[in-house]
Amino acid sequence: MNRRHFLAGSAAGLAAPAFLPAAAVNANDTVRVAVVGMNGQGNEHIKEYTAMPKVELAALCDVDESVLAKRLGELEKKGVKAPKTYTDIRKLLEDKSIDAISIATPNHWHSLMGIWSCQAGKDVYVEKPCSHNPWEGRKLVEAARKYNRIVQHGANSRSAAATREGMKMLHEGFLGEIYMARGLCFKWRDTIGRTKEESVPAGVHYDLWTGPAPLKPFSRNRFHYNWHWQWDYGNGDIGNQGIHEMDLARWGLGVKLPTRVSSMGGHFLFDDDQQTPNTQIATFEFQEGGKKKLLVFEVRHWISNHEAGIGEGRGSRGGNTVGNVYYGAKGYMAVDGYTSYKTFLGKEQEPGPARREGGSNWANFIQAVRSRKVEDLNADIEEGHLSSVLVHLANISYRLGRTIDFDPARERIVGDEEASRMMSRAYRAPFVVPAKV
Repeated sequence: MNRRHFLAGSAAGLAAPAFLPAAAVNANDTVRVAVVGMNGQGNEHIKEYTAMPKVELAALCDVDESVLAKRLGELEKKGVKAPKTYTDIRKLLEDKSIDAISIATPNHWHSLMGIWSCQAGKDVYVEKPCSHNPWEGRKLVEAARKYNRIVQHGANSRSAAATREGMKMLHEGFLGEIYMARGLCFKWRDTIGRTKEESVPAGVHYDLWTGPAPLKPFSRNRFHYNWHWQWDYGNGDIGNQGIHEMDLARWGLGVKLPTRVSSMGGHFLFDDDQQTPNTQIATFEFQEGGKKKLLVFEVRHWISNHEAGIGEGRGSRGGNTVGNVYYGAKGYMAVDGYTSYKTFLGKEQEPGPARREGGSNWANFIQAVRSRKVEDLNADIEEGHLSSVLVHLANISYRLGRTIDFDPARERIVGDEEASRMMSRAYRAPFVVPAKV
């Protein structure tokens, strides 16, 4: 694996664009931001930045020209100054006037775009999960540190006032020793059906969309949104919605990386093009500070009950159940979504402190871009990487059908060559994550 990465990194060095670093942002300057990938979550990035004072949406980049046109039309109606447009991020990164890149592309592009942006002297907001595999996520962290960049992970709950208060309570011992956390990702996901391979739609730069992944014939179920359910591009719902809850679970437990991981599940009820499981259970064992702790994560895709009050009162079908439960010596805490928590104390489970209040992860990012202090970030890329690794280890265990032993200090799988190879991937030139950033 190391030799393969060395060769891939060498090839990338020949093909990678040469960037000139941009100047650092002064505290009172207007921050000029470019958003990359706008069909889904990227539209939320646009809304956040255009609502902020002294932040300019300077550029948009998307490989689908119809999406670019749609977003430009929406901005025009709102009276927002028209940004520059690009279909290739490498051209965008040549613009020295851009201060920050906000990435909302499919998962398989996250790390490489983040690394390129750091090398170009840009600060980075990168959507969750920050990587498609563990190896490239660590490379993104290395790039952030080497080039002294502000890099925020798109774990929105890290900036919610209620969530931050709840995590502080757990860490200060309000519920006593926390021995287990559960992450819940119960979302109504209907079948994606089957789609035929077809010609690439006009205006879609499909080679750029595919990027580091293997180039396959175009299919609607490999493209907008449904890429989440294909292993080449996405990580299933545990790496889609679930990464938010995984990050919260790890945060609340106060742990970094596990020593053992076991996951099983399957694709139930539907016969369609989806490759990733729609039902999955993963268990992680941590050994930190002389204490064993457990993290249990569950994905469900269809009819389900609510748990610990999470998700109640959300629609006629019962709504989604998305959140976390933490179990301690003195009670338990239920975190509902990103913005609220409730506590239940003692054997009688008497209601304790509770709060509902959100926050903006994007606003926190801009604050850190101005201050130039990594410690001002609520969701620094190191934290994003660690939580993303949990997602990837769960999927490796699921795909191989066996328990994974892991060395958290070296970030390596122990005693399993096949599983170790899945810590990275073969990259398609010239879209190669370099071994040396």
